[in-house]
Amino acid sequence: MLKEFKEFIARGNVMDMAVGIIVGSAFTTIVKDLVAYLINPLIGLFVGKIDLSNIIFTVGSAQFKVGSFLNAVINFLIISFVVFLLVKGVNRFRTKKEEEPAPEPSAEVQYLKEIAETLKQQQDQPSQVAVKQKSTPKAKTE
Repeated sequence: MLKEFKEFIARGNVMDMAVGIIVGSAFTTIVKDLVAYLINPLIGLFVGKIDLSNIIFTVGSAQFKVGSFLNAVINFLIISFVVFLLVKGVNRFRTKKEEEPAPEPSAEVQYLKEIAETLKQQQDQPSQVAVKQKSTPKAKTE
């Protein structure tokens, strides 16, 4: 069982997934800080402090903290939008990089292509050499 576990862990997919989770965790911290320390204060300049945590509904002895939930939804929307913009920027960078033209082939490669095309054309065309048939004298019949 230990051997099978080692094989499972050593597979590329598991290692890729582990790296993805670690990088994703670090990226989450970056995005949360970006939202908390840069975007929310910027929004706060125009709208005022966004803190809805004081909105509470009480039914009997139960308290429903709707405001905290609304804060979480707003943060989620802001984080999702920031991630959307980041992914869009990365994709734009990738497409620009892929659109770069391929370098011109060297003179030797161009000559080899021309030779290959000429040989192909010669193979595709029927032979121009006419085969002459020898005429044989007719035998005399007596």
